Amino acid sequence: MKKPILLVLVACALAASRLYAEDALDAQKILAASDAVRNPAKPFGLTVVLTEYRSANEVDSNTLAIYSKLDGQAGRYRTLISYVGPARDAGKLVLENGTEMWFYDPSSEASIRISPQQRLLGQASTGDVVTVNLAHDYRANTAAAEDITDGDHAQRHCYKLELEAAVSDATYHRIELWVEQSTNRPVKGKFYSDSGHLLKTAFYRRFQSQLGLERPTEIVIIDGLTPSWVTVMRYSNYLWSEIPDSWLQRDYLPRFRPVSQ
Repeated sequence: MKKPILLVLVACALAASRLYAEDALDAQKILAASDAVRNPAKPFGLTVVLTEYRSANEVDSNTLAIYSKLDGQAGRYRTLISYVGPARDAGKLVLENGTEMWFYDPSSEASIRISPQQRLLGQASTGDVVTVNLAHDYRANTAAAEDITDGDHAQRHCYKLELEAAVSDATYHRIELWVEQSTNRPVKGKFYSDSGHLLKTAFYRRFQSQLGLERPTEIVIIDGLTPSWVTVMRYSNYLWSEIPDSWLQRDYLPRFRPVSQ
């Protein structure tokens, strides 16, 4: 009698393993579909205005021109960020090329390696601004149905994805991401440190038709420790762009000249 019982237990374990694998695969597919909503597949440019608020009062702002190009082999975007304003920052550049990120200051004509966690403005890090395929950098372990309130106080039927970093240079150790079931739109994200502390909460808002899809044109980022500290990222001037590979090389940074968007 022991052998049949053992066979039944083994069969149950294999079935459970298959179900887990299917759930994980479905979660990863949902994550990839959400990436497609956020990020065009062809090379593109846009303008991002970041505004920092403390207790509802504006304290700082800057404007960036973004140029992004998907590396099909690596599955990651290469991104060049050009500071447009304020005047004190105009001409500064950030380059993400594969696993490396560089900051270039024209006043010193030097480029230094930086981390995606480096603060850019307010609650927005450099890793928040560059184009990222989350499905490449993170493993989605679960996809549970959950209704939440979005950034406009409307109810959304979502999948809650639990994301764990799958590469060593991921910006965050862990992310909770809510994706709308019917549209694959990202609705809300919570971002955590290695120690498990909540760093920030983001709401994706103001979806508009841009480059062939309805995409979020505003992200509201709330500090995990001090909720009255808020940074708003507003996206505009989307366009398809021919981005030369030379722009995405560290050695080219001193020769780059801003392009009108």
